[in-house]
Amino acid sequence: MTSDAPLVIESISSSHDRKNFSCGTPTLDNHIRQQARQNIKRRISRVFVARSHDHDHPRTILGYYTLSSLSIDLGAIPVEIARKLPRHPIPAAVLGRLAVDGNARGTSVGKMLLMDAITRILTVSSEIAFYAMDVDAIDAEAGAFYRQYGFLPLSQDSQRLFLPLKSIQVPG
Repeated sequence: MTSDAPLVIESISSSHDRKNFSCGTPTLDNHIRQQARQNIKRRISRVFVARSHDHDHPRTILGYYTLSSLSIDLGAIPVEIARKLPRHPIPAAVLGRLAVDGNARGTSVGKMLLMDAITRILTVSSEIAFYAMDVDAIDAEAGAFYRQYGFLPLSQDSQRLFLPLKSIQVPG
């Protein structure tokens, strides 16, 4: 896949080839192969996949992410931000997992998936309040990826990051 090939990002379905997805991290590979559809049925999370617009490989998953929701304890948020917020848990959307297949590395699929997730959350936040997007970075490399897009570490756990939605500049 080249970086300028169009992508389709859509909800996962039974037509997507989950068994051949491989990002090199067993927990992320196993999630898409074995757990993702069960979590959807249980209403635990939603799963979105990126695939090529190429009609020769319409089932190949180039990457995926999951979304769900939670409340962030006010004590976990950095003090300079928390003091401006109400004194109760803060609603957040959770980017539970984000992974890119090894064959799609270096093609900006991860960035496109993250931007799609943020866009979906912003769209939903006009109906259901979310203060931030929350993510548990799986490792230091993932943490660096999120930080370049404005994610901040929560005070109690440096691998857990959040992005206040008000910090996102929406055109128009």
